[in-house]
Amino acid sequence: MRQYELVERIKSYEPTVDEGLLNRAYVFSMRMHGPQRRANGDPYFSHPVEVAGILTDLKLDSTSIATALLHDTVEDTYATLEEIEDKFGAKVARLVDGVTKLSRIELQSDTTKEAENFRKFLLAMSEDIRVLLVKLADRLHNMRTLHFVDDPAKRRRTALQTMEIYAPLAERIGLTEFKDELEDLAFAELNPEARNSVLTRLEFLRAEAGDLVPKIIAALNDTLAKAKLRAVVSGREKKLYSVWRKMEQKNISFEQLSDVVAFRIAVESEEDCYRVLGIVHGAYSALPGRFKDYISTPKANGYRSLHTAVIGPERRRIEIQIRTREMHEEAEYGVAAHWAFKQGTEAKDGRHYRWIRELLEILDKTSGPEEFLEHTKLEMFRDQVFTFTPKGELITLPRGATVVDFAYAVHSDIGDSCVGAKINGRMVPLRTELANGDQVEIIRSRIASPSPTWERFVTTGKARAHIRRFVRSRQRQEYLGLGRAIVQKLFRQENLNYAEAVVADAAQRLRMKTADDLFVGLGDGTITSPQALAALFPGRQTEPLPARVAMARPSAEAKAGDPGIPIKGLTPGVAVHIASCCCPLPGDRIVGIVTTGKGVTVHTIDCDSLEAFHETPERWLDLSWDVEGVDGHAHVGRLKVVVINEPGSLGALAGAIGKAHGNINNLKIVNRSAEFFEFLIDVEVRDVKHLSNMIATLRSVPSISQVERTAS
Repeated sequence: MRQYELVERIKSYEPTVDEGLLNRAYVFSMRMHGPQRRANGDPYFSHPVEVAGILTDLKLDSTSIATALLHDTVEDTYATLEEIEDKFGAKVARLVDGVTKLSRIELQSDTTKEAENFRKFLLAMSEDIRVLLVKLADRLHNMRTLHFVDDPAKRRRTALQTMEIYAPLAERIGLTEFKDELEDLAFAELNPEARNSVLTRLEFLRAEAGDLVPKIIAALNDTLAKAKLRAVVSGREKKLYSVWRKMEQKNISFEQLSDVVAFRIAVESEEDCYRVLGIVHGAYSALPGRFKDYISTPKANGYRSLHTAVIGPERRRIEIQIRTREMHEEAEYGVAAHWAFKQGTEAKDGRHYRWIRELLEILDKTSGPEEFLEHTKLEMFRDQVFTFTPKGELITLPRGATVVDFAYAVHSDIGDSCVGAKINGRMVPLRTELANGDQVEIIRSRIASPSPTWERFVTTGKARAHIRRFVRSRQRQEYLGLGRAIVQKLFRQENLNYAEAVVADAAQRLRMKTADDLFVGLGDGTITSPQALAALFPGRQTEPLPARVAMARPSAEAKAGDPGIPIKGLTPGVAVHIASCCCPLPGDRIVGIVTTGKGVTVHTIDCDSLEAFHETPERWLDLSWDVEGVDGHAHVGRLKVVVINEPGSLGALAGAIGKAHGNINNLKIVNRSAEFFEFLIDVEVRDVKHLSNMIATLRSVPSISQVERTAS
């Protein structure tokens, strides 16, 4: 794009554009990037110009466009932030600095570094949302040219980060167009087999349907015209990744989807939206449970629309979205559709977004960057339910959220002091899941404190971060006292007086920061008494000191039946058994049940067998998978698969599992008929995500009727 072309595009929506600023930024960026080249051989300068062009589609202001042109100069050339401020002003320099910080969060093999940079990313974003808009445009252009990158590992790393961080952020600020394209481009890199499978099914559907979409649009237009209501009807095919994700989440086949093509009806006013809804429901049979009113209760990102599904024209199940033109603009461009700087005022503070405030609060409560990254990804990926306080305040939560999640969403102090709750006036347990429209009243106590068991059922990162912080604080005090008592006993065994200086030296030998860390390590079992004895009294050392004190893992040879799977939260040497009733995999939330003489049995958190242990909470252990230890291990997941009885179906089944990088180690026919065969299949997988991807792949195979995870 030429310099004058860029200026003309901005002039089309901002007549008072600062041409001088844009011309200076264009020339400065071109001079700074000079001979640099991109992976496809193009001059590097083409990238910031393309990013600026993407932002003109959002009709952003001159300051944002100048930032786009300059966003890589500080990161990739010898230009300095001071030079940017001197030539282009403090506002542009501040935005360029913010984007530069965001550019440093590229996914690293070092998870700690990635997570720490993500903390900085959110802090920079919270100051001015335009920083995020520029970065999203930057990422979108990089994803469009990702196929030019030669290194497969780098391509996958970039695509994974796009899927886990940037696409959810685009959705959170309402940039649906960006979100859809980012997801689809990342999907093509991360799971090309699945994408091609869905694409094949869609192409078949298009060929089979022929001119069905125009017929449905014409029928809807005719229905609305008879009611003398002006509206514009259009059809939009669902994106490939959206189809795949819905099949995976809803546990349904491709044929069961009712919204592969969604029809949109745009009208003039909010009142007309509800009139259209009445007309559509009067003319066609509505599908139960499929109506959603996002006008009276908008999504957290500001999205507003009416959604319904009906048996529509041509007797087809169709989804219909009804909205005003203004709502459509906001649905496509989100925060950029009505941002304050369009009227020439100062950009709003990003902290007015509740979800950003909550992520910043999680940042304050988590113990380390990895935990923060875990909670923020959790916070961004969930679907929503809409609930209300007794005063009518709307509280938006992830689907599956409980009363405790609600309490922490209202205020952290309310969560900490929660002892009970009423939903719609009726007393309920704290673990009760909330539904759309629930009115929740929290019952508090001044002497109450968070229970460690809450973490088993909460779903929000904010609640989990608060609970973990409290539990860590209380456990540390307990371990501190226990460890101090052990050290004092060791001194008495050696007939020596207790000396703080000796303990401090021992802590240094064990690479601990303070003596208290040594006490805590002894108390929680990560340091054994012989190791502490050797560190306290080196002259009496009987075994070599470890190079690093690490989380103890269950040994594969500890006891018969121990599977040797790395799990955190266990006493070293304890026998571990994987429960056959639920077959937990890495990625599942897990708990342990202690049985005297048998060790610990590991269950998934939602296993039905746990009902038998509700009255004996002392037998429960809070466990989690050791992610580093899990890498490279194969685990067995069990699937129930119903296959159409036709030639080639078993081969298609085995081929799909192989394409999903799974390995069949057992197969059993449990039921058969003239039409269907039902199999129980044990497959080797890395973790629960790997198994979920395999299930989604199998569901896209035409000869497979049903697939689900099972334990029996």
